[in-house]
Amino acid sequence: MAINPSNPEPLYVQVANDIKAKIASDALKSGDQLATQNELADQYSVSLITIKKALSDLNREGVIYARAGKGTFVATRPNGVDYTKLKTVGFVLRDLESPFFSKILSNVEKELSSEKYNLLLSSSAGREDREDMLIQHFLDIGVSGLIIASMSREYIASPIIRKLHRDNFPYVVVSYIADEDITYVGTDHEEGAFLATQHLIKLGYKRIGYINGVNGERGSLLGDLRKQGFVRALEQYKIHYNPQYEYRFQLRGEWDDYQSGYEIGLEFAASSNRPEAIFAFDDLSALGFQKAVLDKGIGVPKDIAIVGFDDIRRGVTAPVPLTTVHQPLAEIGVAAVDVLLKRITGQPVPTRRILKPTLIVRESCGGKLR
Repeated sequence: MAINPSNPEPLYVQVANDIKAKIASDALKSGDQLATQNELADQYSVSLITIKKALSDLNREGVIYARAGKGTFVATRPNGVDYTKLKTVGFVLRDLESPFFSKILSNVEKELSSEKYNLLLSSSAGREDREDMLIQHFLDIGVSGLIIASMSREYIASPIIRKLHRDNFPYVVVSYIADEDITYVGTDHEEGAFLATQHLIKLGYKRIGYINGVNGERGSLLGDLRKQGFVRALEQYKIHYNPQYEYRFQLRGEWDDYQSGYEIGLEFAASSNRPEAIFAFDDLSALGFQKAVLDKGIGVPKDIAIVGFDDIRRGVTAPVPLTTVHQPLAEIGVAAVDVLLKRITGQPVPTRRILKPTLIVRESCGGKLR
């Protein structure tokens, strides 16, 4: 059961969210009977009072209903809705302040407005456990289609996205997702990493490191995809890949990337075996790394060159403006709306639309070829 005692969120909320997630993924279906309150208390290892509070909230929201003497059941969802006539699109976003997705959102809004569609925005405020619930909520109120911008670092389709796909419901994902059959609009991440590394090589750097977006020993599909571009550039220019120059995140969330980069920068500063240039998984980690090395008196780019990925605004105003890989966020937003509206109206569209990144050269790596 998805209960975490160290999570500051109340236990009854965690229980309610887990039941909603099961309903959203069809593990519990309309009309299914829930276990008894005592059985739920045992399953979740919580008190009976906690279960009563969770069920009370779910009942008030209309997610479940009780029948006297018979038990508690999953409520029937609205059906028979003609989604194509409502002209409303739901945008599921985990964090409204994300420097990456906020740019996509603004262009999605412009495009939908020009097509006379309404946009409904829902943010889970960085809580992964609520993402499935938000998607289900949009389905229940009858949106025409969904744009999904998940910040999950798993990079694979969740059960409810799989269900959208099976049901042929109009949707498009604008955050990287590895599943080749899921409708997706995004950037060529491998090519972007190649461009960043190639630029460092052409500037004359040979000892080049990579800050990989993984958590400790856990893998990262996107981190490894960008690593492929990094290694491909090294191989093409016959430069040895040194695994000692690969650094790993120690924290998981997007907003922790800056701190992960800072801690890697401290590790770098304390080492006697340093690369002379760094390609970072994203701009937040690159900026955290830059702050740490500058704090330790290491010059940028004099002692270490840095290239990031994403082209967020903070990179422009950093102490040493950041060279980075620009993802065409405006174009992603426009393309996502185009794909979604075609799916809503039954027109054929490619499953994956991959756009080309570009390199933005600033001062952090030294702009002139050596």
